[in-house]
Amino acid sequence: MAEKRSRCSFSKLELILIACLVLMISLTVALLVLHFLTKNTNDCIDNIAEEAKYLVGVGRADCTGPVAQVPLMGYANPDQVGGGLLSRLYSRAFIVAEPQGSRRVVFVSADIGMVSQRVRLEVLKQLRSKYGELYRQDNVILSGTHTHSGPGGYFQYTLFWITSKGLVQPTLKSIVNGIVKSIDIAHENMKKGRLFINRGTVENSQINRSPFSYLANPESERKRYSSNTDKEMVLLKMVDEDGHELGLISWFAVHPVSMNNSNHLVNSDNVGYASYLFEQEKNKGMLPGEGSFVAAFASSNLGDVSPNTRGPFCANTGESCDNPQSTCPIGGAAMCMAKGPGKDMFESTRIIGQNIYLKAKELYEKASQEVTGPLSSAHQWVNMSNVSVELNATHTVQTCKPALGHSFAAGTIDGVGAFNFTQGSVEGDPFWDQIRDQLLGEPSNETKACHKPKPILFNTGEMTWPHPWHPDIVDVQIAAIGSLAIVAVPGEFTTMSGRRLREAVQREFDSHGTPGMNIVIAGLCNVYTHYITTYEEYQLQRYEAASTIYGPHTLSAYIQLYRGLAKAIALNGTQELSPGPEPPFFNMTNLTLLPSLSAEKAPAGKTFGDVLEEVRPDYREGEVAEVTFVGANPRNSAENATEHNFLTVERYSGISSSWSVVLNDASWDTRFYWSKGSRGQSNVTLEWHIPAGTEPGEYRLRYFGHYKKRVSLLRVISVPFEGSSSAFQIKAP
Repeated sequence: MAEKRSRCSFSKLELILIACLVLMISLTVALLVLHFLTKNTNDCIDNIAEEAKYLVGVGRADCTGPVAQVPLMGYANPDQVGGGLLSRLYSRAFIVAEPQGSRRVVFVSADIGMVSQRVRLEVLKQLRSKYGELYRQDNVILSGTHTHSGPGGYFQYTLFWITSKGLVQPTLKSIVNGIVKSIDIAHENMKKGRLFINRGTVENSQINRSPFSYLANPESERKRYSSNTDKEMVLLKMVDEDGHELGLISWFAVHPVSMNNSNHLVNSDNVGYASYLFEQEKNKGMLPGEGSFVAAFASSNLGDVSPNTRGPFCANTGESCDNPQSTCPIGGAAMCMAKGPGKDMFESTRIIGQNIYLKAKELYEKASQEVTGPLSSAHQWVNMSNVSVELNATHTVQTCKPALGHSFAAGTIDGVGAFNFTQGSVEGDPFWDQIRDQLLGEPSNETKACHKPKPILFNTGEMTWPHPWHPDIVDVQIAAIGSLAIVAVPGEFTTMSGRRLREAVQREFDSHGTPGMNIVIAGLCNVYTHYITTYEEYQLQRYEAASTIYGPHTLSAYIQLYRGLAKAIALNGTQELSPGPEPPFFNMTNLTLLPSLSAEKAPAGKTFGDVLEEVRPDYREGEVAEVTFVGANPRNSAENATEHNFLTVERYSGISSSWSVVLNDASWDTRFYWSKGSRGQSNVTLEWHIPAGTEPGEYRLRYFGHYKKRVSLLRVISVPFEGSSSAFQIKAP
């Protein structure tokens, strides 16, 4: 046994040598691992840098404007004037540039009814003064979300003054300054980044509000599609070179009219609620409207698409009025209204907005198809009242001077019109035609013939006092970001119109060596020209057709024009495009019928900001905390600050013995109501609809405003003030 142990034992020298060998092997392995890890890390960094094809910038800025007394833009209802605030309106800007070179594209989606020509011209003027020729009419797209609950009065054409009480400079300035500021922020924050595109189907969020018009399209064409609306959402995801999230643009066709024409609170409607949800999720710990992540839910070919998914019913009897004229047996067209999925318009807005948000979230998380390739943009101004359209080798037709038909006055099932007008009118009414002739003049025989079968109610193309009533000069524009082509259209294309336009642009790219382009339609861009239906839909003269202002061949003209832009981009020939006739820039003053802002008074024994009706001592989630103050006209605040919070919800911290803001007036859980009294007095009511999951504790509501004070016979100044409710408790459920 002793002999065996001797043979298995090692000397001290051998043990030292073995230990040294093990140590050297370990050190060698460690160095090799470190080498490859470092190499792989450097390779990854190099790959990311190589893959960051663009410079990307995002920005968001307030463009709310006055929230009281100004008519809301969209339903053309003169009685629907602002009376408070449900959510703030924002301009969201996205800039994509080539790292080497001067090519860049700007896309802006603003929470407004539509982009007017005046807004675009003012924005381009400011951009030119700041940046020279960097941002121009060809590479800047301005798109409106088409909310019908934003302040009006930002147009230079006379027709839009009628229901907006003229030109409202505070609205115009707020929109222009907000758009420019959002572009400034995006410009200042540009960094190397990557873009990814994804698409998917959104269910239970839209119906076609003119299905009988849609059925007029050829059956062979309709059979190619599974629905009479475009259910597809296209989403563009933006990240920086390290993968940090920057923002997104979603394009989806739905009217933001979940808030109906009885609403008086300024808000961004269903698509704005989708933006709110996405931005709140990504900007954790930030107040609404704050944080670096920007999510735009932009408009598309929404012309005949309604979010009121329960369809049209007679308000007085409850029976369906889904018929070609959208009329009810009792009360006619004025009683036929569509209903959203919720118990009221507020809940319907949230349901549709959440549907859109959830699909966008899914597409965003799964987006993996990268957008690469050069940037390009093509733009022309076109006189749309006189475009020759080659239908085929032997037939050429013309567009018309702008005009609106009788069914324009009928409105839609989302917002009914007035008097005895009905949709689907292909003959005029002698009574209304005589009134038109006496007040506005009879349309020329040429215009009548050009617009057939539309019976003309307003021959706006022949009305020029005090300014033209409708635009003749219109922007057509396409911006290409690699494999994505954004077709910026100046109005509301119907579902089938949009499909035809997309296919025509796609074919043009394909046939000129640029296959596989992703074509999206961005709606309500650059100048507003109402609706664009197909030729077949036009024959039925429902609301959308009666509002196709350049006549039955409007769509064919646009397809011809946008094909020309696509060809120029595909062949790298945009410099050869004729810019076309520039639009007019009218010299206008503050032509408005809004009541003037005069000195205001508080009730006897009270001051501005005093509480008139106090909150309760305690609440639970699902209840509404409410307080009423001695108030002042909110227009004072809009004219004194570009960004102003009318209210905050604050929570008390016992640890720091201080109040902190947990919500502002951009939150969809708060509401700000203003009511005008007599003798220069008014009240303001704040509501907080306490959501599930609210942390128990001590809270208060605060109000901020400005009142007008007369300091001399000819001078009135604005004085800031504030008020606060008593503290109240939120109890645990």
